[in-house]
Amino acid sequence: YDACFICIGAGLPMFLGIPGENLNGVCSANEYLTRANLMKAYLFPEYETPIKVGKRVAVLGGGNVAMDSARVALRLGAEKVYLIYRRSGAEMPARKAEVHHAREEGIEFVLLTNPTRFIDDGKGNVCAVECIKMELGEPDESGRRRPVPVKGSEFLIEIDVAIPALGTRANPILTKTVPDITVNRSGYIVAEEGTGMTSKPGVFAGGDIVTGSATVILAMGAGRRAANAINDYLKWKHWDMRNNGN
Repeated sequence: YDACFICIGAGLPMFLGIPGENLNGVCSANEYLTRANLMKAYLFPEYETPIKVGKRVAVLGGGNVAMDSARVALRLGAEKVYLIYRRSGAEMPARKAEVHHAREEGIEFVLLTNPTRFIDDGKGNVCAVECIKMELGEPDESGRRRPVPVKGSEFLIEIDVAIPALGTRANPILTKTVPDITVNRSGYIVAEEGTGMTSKPGVFAGGDIVTGSATVILAMGAGRRAANAINDYLKWKHWDMRNNGN
């Protein structure tokens, strides 16, 4: 091909990196919501996509996806759903409407709390999450007050399903196989803002793989700008795009 546009998104789920994340019953929010919605696991066995509903579910995170996961778990039949977040409600990044609806549906918010490990029931299944209480210290680079562990405040919450909803990042598979495409420290492709051109001639990129998790509107805009730039590139392959704006 004479030109290529990379728009693979940034959908690799992030995890806490704590012991027990490989236990049965621990499932990323991406997989959980994909199974429940796109693959219609809620209609199992009519649809052949299984999903573990669980009686006591812990959702880890404070964003919109965490709210979605908690509400879906409750609607699928969970008896108790905890939403565990390491900061206070004021620092929670989810939209206020999402938080309101989650509380309204009966989600129990466990704030200023951070998971430290998942407990094995002896058969490879998660049976509890160990947490530690947090307090807010000085602001971090995001401007929010940094959560600091409270020594000796560990406690257990009995669960049979855990859903980390901690955001996503760039999948490194493609960029590692094409080493001459420049990426930043976070693994996102470096591309010209107006054109989407990367460090490799003829290769363009846009959307979340460049910006990180953002909106559909921004991704659509990046695609349109890149399409125009690719059209010009194919007309004039030696065109210096960096000196020609949009």
